[in-house]
Amino acid sequence: MENNRYDGRRHDELRKVTITRDYTKYAEGSVLIELGDTRVICTASVDDKVPPFRKGTGEGWITAEYDMLPRSTASRNVRDRTSLKINGRANEIQRLIGRALRSVVDFKSLGERTIIIDCDVIQADGGTRSAAITGGFVALMDACSRLVNSNTIQEIPIKDFVAAISVGYVDDRELLDLCYYEDSRATVDMNVVMTSTGQLIEVQATGEESPFDRKVLDSMLDLAQKGINELVSIQRQVLLSRG
Repeated sequence: MENNRYDGRRHDELRKVTITRDYTKYAEGSVLIELGDTRVICTASVDDKVPPFRKGTGEGWITAEYDMLPRSTASRNVRDRTSLKINGRANEIQRLIGRALRSVVDFKSLGERTIIIDCDVIQADGGTRSAAITGGFVALMDACSRLVNSNTIQEIPIKDFVAAISVGYVDDRELLDLCYYEDSRATVDMNVVMTSTGQLIEVQATGEESPFDRKVLDSMLDLAQKGINELVSIQRQVLLSRG
């Protein structure tokens, strides 16, 4: 019998996932995504402007911002505004979110407008970037649906579903969807972004203590795909729960 993990899950089991739509009042799309004890508010705002490099092209743009509330972690984080610049980790993550979501958007169908995805971590217990991408996609879909319903655009400009998950090698075992306790002890740490059709968007994998074997990478990718398929199924159910 397989040894249970720190929180009692199987090695290939996601934490409990809950996605609540229309979480805030004003944004064109908004969700609260809960992945275990990790909670992220994702909002999608439509702006009728595009960056200078998109002007006159007839194509839109997707961008993202990511931040953590000061007490979303065990000790208080200093707000970025106190140093007048965004920290490196947050910048890396928000660029990842933007790349992930742009990869499945038809910019011609979106037209010359920008959708900004704001991802604010209100409680962190591992996997915040994965939760932000998975929840941000649902917020993006809702914003695009609102544009269609208002006859601003003709069709939803989304070509495929996208989700993300973490995988790690902890105590000589491959584990899906790491909580912070597991992540802090992982010898291999990986984040995978993938479409519903199994197309890879991004793979971030690091040997924290030493190099790791290619077979481990392949096995962890298979585990990530299993988790992402489950997350996409949840996204579909949430979006179909109300048209």
